[in-house]
Amino acid sequence: MAKMNFTPADDMKDELWGKIGTPERDAMEAQLKEDIHAYFVGEAIKKARLQQHLTQEELGERIGVKKAQISKLENGKCIITLPTMSRVFRALGIGSATLDLGIGEKIPLW
Repeated sequence: MAKMNFTPADDMKDELWGKIGTPERDAMEAQLKEDIHAYFVGEAIKKARLQQHLTQEELGERIGVKKAQISKLENGKCIITLPTMSRVFRALGIGSATLDLGIGEKIPLW
């Protein structure tokens, strides 16, 4: 049997995206962070919509967009702006939200 060589994941990341601290690696990590946030916001939208037994089309009608836009939001395929987030969550009956700054201060978003 042939001997297998394994490459540590950190080495693969360094090779693909550059070493930690390089502009390429920083850009990749920033994009990854945005994608993860978009995914979690999308999951929250989907969960709230399903709890109310709404279709994507019905939610879209409530805020004036097509079903495809709701699908993109729920799947994290687009970055949601605060005004759009406000419209979506208000349409779902979530009347307020705050941004926790992590220093003991919270800012109301809507």
